[in-house]
Amino acid sequence: MRSFRRLSIGTLVAVYVLIMVGGIVRSTGSGMGCPDWPRCFGSWVPPTSVKELPENYKEIYADYRHKKNVKFSKYLNFIGLSETGEKILTNESILEEGDFNPTKTLIEYVNRIIGVIIGFLIFAVFVSSLKFWRSQRMLTIVALLTFLLVGFQGWIGSFVVSTNLTPWTVTVHMFLAIVIVALLIYLVDQCDYDHYSIQSPVPFWLLLGCIVTLLIQILLGTQVREAIDLVASTTERSNWLTSIGTTFTIHRSFSWLVLILHVGLILILRKTKGLKAFPLTLILLILGTILTGISMAWFAIPSFLQPVHLVLATICFGVQFMLLLKLNRKEEPVLN
Repeated sequence: MRSFRRLSIGTLVAVYVLIMVGGIVRSTGSGMGCPDWPRCFGSWVPPTSVKELPENYKEIYADYRHKKNVKFSKYLNFIGLSETGEKILTNESILEEGDFNPTKTLIEYVNRIIGVIIGFLIFAVFVSSLKFWRSQRMLTIVALLTFLLVGFQGWIGSFVVSTNLTPWTVTVHMFLAIVIVALLIYLVDQCDYDHYSIQSPVPFWLLLGCIVTLLIQILLGTQVREAIDLVASTTERSNWLTSIGTTFTIHRSFSWLVLILHVGLILILRKTKGLKAFPLTLILLILGTILTGISMAWFAIPSFLQPVHLVLATICFGVQFMLLLKLNRKEEPVLN
């Protein structure tokens, strides 16, 4: 059980690293550094110079992505999203191919390599969980679900590329990563040797409210990022936030609700024995998230702060979810 827990924790940390790298990809505009998937410009080793590519590489990969989008549109039609599928096929900007940029290609390639490593790690978590099938079956089931979800995440990632980073696909891709984080945290919690029930005065609705409002705030943040993507090519960086209208105002104002709820939660947590680390951790994460958000507003959204802002928010969610599990334990784990 101890080795399984270490493996799960290591995999969880790797997922957070991938979220950070994904934020760097987004903030540097490197998402289309590789126009195909899973290879990069048709090769497992990315090119370092445009001279390594055919002269008509833009047409080649635009056509490749169009064929991919035709398949994606069929999937969307099948689940009742025919209008969305039609928009993807009729939006000519989706097939626009940018000039080759070796730095952006390298950033996106590193992102994919880390994703592959995490896929192997999660498969190792699943294989390791098989020994608990008889004693603690839920561990194996959740580990399998996590592995399948990572595969689905990779599949969705291919369409994120083929649709030229269509905003809603990027958002879905990110929230799937948050679900994977939650599943891994469940595995870590269930094999904790200090697995005991904690009596706490924290109302369930307050903790759930903190989690839900944080997730809404993350979603609002993606809307801000999507709005910025639309104006970035035509507006000076210093005017990005003023150009997107109420989208940023809503995101900024909603942060007050997130802060107020968490202050209430932290004040109650301070009275709970066995959870001494949680109040300080949560307040540091919330303040860090808010301060990085304020700094982005003041300093014209510097690229290096965007991934930090995102990772702090997702780590905060992870701490909240861990707390939720600890406060709602009903059974002792079977330790081997």
